[in-house]
Amino acid sequence: MTDISKLIRSSLDNIAPYNSGLSLREIQAKYGVTSIAKLASNENPNGPAPEVLDVLKLSPPDLYLYPDSGASILRSALAEHLSIKSEQLIFGNGSEELISIICRSVIDPGDRVITLYPSFPLHEDYAVMMGAKMEQISVNERLEIDVEALIDAASKPAKMLIFANPMNPVGCWLNPSDLKRVITAKHPDTLLVLDEAYYEYASSGDYCSGQEMLEATFGNWIILRTFSKAWGLAGLRIGFGICNSEELRAALDLTRTPFNVNAVAQMAAVAALSAQGFMKTNIAETIRERVRIEKAISELGFQTAPSLGNFLFFDTETSSVKLSVELLKLGTVVKPWKQKGFENFIRVSIGSVIENDQFIKHIKALTKAD
Repeated sequence: MTDISKLIRSSLDNIAPYNSGLSLREIQAKYGVTSIAKLASNENPNGPAPEVLDVLKLSPPDLYLYPDSGASILRSALAEHLSIKSEQLIFGNGSEELISIICRSVIDPGDRVITLYPSFPLHEDYAVMMGAKMEQISVNERLEIDVEALIDAASKPAKMLIFANPMNPVGCWLNPSDLKRVITAKHPDTLLVLDEAYYEYASSGDYCSGQEMLEATFGNWIILRTFSKAWGLAGLRIGFGICNSEELRAALDLTRTPFNVNAVAQMAAVAALSAQGFMKTNIAETIRERVRIEKAISELGFQTAPSLGNFLFFDTETSSVKLSVELLKLGTVVKPWKQKGFENFIRVSIGSVIENDQFIKHIKALTKAD
């Protein structure tokens, strides 16, 4: 076997492969199940709006041409939707790519980067790839954000502060008062990357986007959003970032591949913006189901984190990997968490009523079996 140890960057030694899970086809082939509840990736089980599906039937005839690098039609529609300047927007092949673009653009080896923990793994992985030194602010025993620890860390010099609000995988969040305290305390030279992938689900709670607060401050910041979750376009891979200035967006564009968002995804995102009623109806259903599932999990005696996302994070009090495999054998797919200190936790997405019923049935059966 060829020795590649001298070829591959040493920073990759500290990175584990992303846990993307098995496809439905792989699960069916491996376990022989036909009824599968896929509750591992926080997808929207209702899918995109009918208006989006209509657009997808009309794929453009010029697919032999590269897509619009600047996503001009989508850029204009989204800027109007968000009431911002179109020059502030940057688009990515999912918000995951934008995290990679940001890290490649700003991080030098040895830079201090702060994040919440347990984290969305790519918040850390892409920073570590560039040689960053990570500082993790862990949730407290109540599975809530340790606001004082976060403020203390953010007040000291760092290249970047990156975290999700609501937090992924836990689901907890900073309320408007605490978010303002963190933004105010942040060191002026630190880039704040606020990942709001679950913003649409959270907007009905004691929560607010950081957009308005950040627009009133000095310093550099980026808010990340996505069409993958509430808008139901995960398969098309399209996310976006709101930058505090055109200058910052232009700098990030230097490491963005020129044609990173395909033409069909751009068309679908424009159509999705015109169908907000469909999205809001689905969100209301998800929130109702989240309350129901949380009650069922709590009745089994498991500690469940407060959540404003389309998912729940709970302590199984056993190996989450082993339990998730047993669930998988029954046809229910959840995500066992593997970060140190949280190996007993599972993140379960809120699916359709039928999928959620299946999860409750299976988790109860396995718990009683224990």
